Amino acid sequence: MQAFRKMWAGAAALLFTVAMTVGSTPLPARASLFQPAVVSANPDDNTPHIVLGTSFQTVYAYAQIGSTMYAGGRFAQVQNPAGTITYSRQNFVAFNAATGAVSSFVLSFDGIVQTLVPSADKKALYIGGSFKKVDGISRKAIVKYDLVNRRIDPTFNAPTAGGTVADAELVNGRLIVAGTLSKYLLALNPTTGADTGYIKANIAGVTNTGDITKVRRFATNPAGTRLVATGNFATIDGQPRKWAFELSLGSTTSALNTWHAARLDVPCASKTPLNIAQDVEFSPDGTYFVIVTTGGPSGDGGLCDAAGRYRTADIAATAGAAWVNFTGGDSLYSVAVTGAAVYVGGHPRWLDNPLGDDSKGPGAVDRYGIGAIDPVTGKANDWNPTKTRNHGTETLYATSAGLWVGSDGEYFANEHHPGIAFCPLPK
Repeated sequence: MQAFRKMWAGAAALLFTVAMTVGSTPLPARASLFQPAVVSANPDDNTPHIVLGTSFQTVYAYAQIGSTMYAGGRFAQVQNPAGTITYSRQNFVAFNAATGAVSSFVLSFDGIVQTLVPSADKKALYIGGSFKKVDGISRKAIVKYDLVNRRIDPTFNAPTAGGTVADAELVNGRLIVAGTLSKYLLALNPTTGADTGYIKANIAGVTNTGDITKVRRFATNPAGTRLVATGNFATIDGQPRKWAFELSLGSTTSALNTWHAARLDVPCASKTPLNIAQDVEFSPDGTYFVIVTTGGPSGDGGLCDAAGRYRTADIAATAGAAWVNFTGGDSLYSVAVTGAAVYVGGHPRWLDNPLGDDSKGPGAVDRYGIGAIDPVTGKANDWNPTKTRNHGTETLYATSAGLWVGSDGEYFANEHHPGIAFCPLPK
């Protein structure tokens, strides 16, 4: 992707059109993408800026098709990399991934955009969130946008019933979506949006009584045979499952398996209700996955304000973590697993901090807003760019060129990168 930096010579609109016709391989909605090295801690200068205000402007999702990067979240304005031009962009923006030039393509949402998924043929984009209208047209929670004809695909109508689509991914020819929908997790026909009935999991109850039942995030292994979901629920198919569960994905149906992380049953120390399990992602080789959490300090054996690595082969009902890395009292919201590192984001101040109680305990290392963990040892590696903490890093998106970071933070590595930052792989 670095090659595009030298090739840029035209307007952003022209590159956007070219991107729709180039047969580039799209990256997954949420990685399992191998990277040969840890990314640079020095962010690229050629990224646009989200105009941050007082109402929690942030970036929740990225998706790349060809040379075009799409970003969704909660924002109203975007600036060019130099900060000299401001564009009106309602919760969605397209820009050149190499130069940061903002595209003339405008698509407006009346609510937050939380997930972006390219279609299998790269000619459309599935966009999910908490919106009710797209460009003034009624479309609730998810829309399929035809990038070739520049229109909402009229044949795609999903049974969202006004809920929120917080996550989505194309898996084995099905569009799996999750959120606060009536079924919380379902597999749609990617052409029509109809519920295929493939996922029959009965998700019920709440563990956090201060919030509603929901599936927040999910991830599938590269083979498309396992799915791990996180969120606020108490039982799946009548079986106790707090915060996370795993499905086995067969050729015609899915089924709950016996895996459950015993640490998730241990209450955290937070005095206020919080959703504990946040993001999850499989490794590129599919042998393990990592869950990141909120909830307060360690909680006497719980998986609280921490990242935990779990073996995919272990489907025991009392599965133990290969390692757990604690922040000592600060939330983690996002994770990207690349083989070279496990990147974690939220609003941490430290990693390697199991004895911290909203404080820096023995052995802890400073990691403001973002950090990286060695996949084998479970200890923080040397990567330490630092960023503005605020509410935190909401998404981490790995590509063949590096790592995209989305947040409500203004500074990254002491440089001005509000909302959007990109850390390239070393050349």
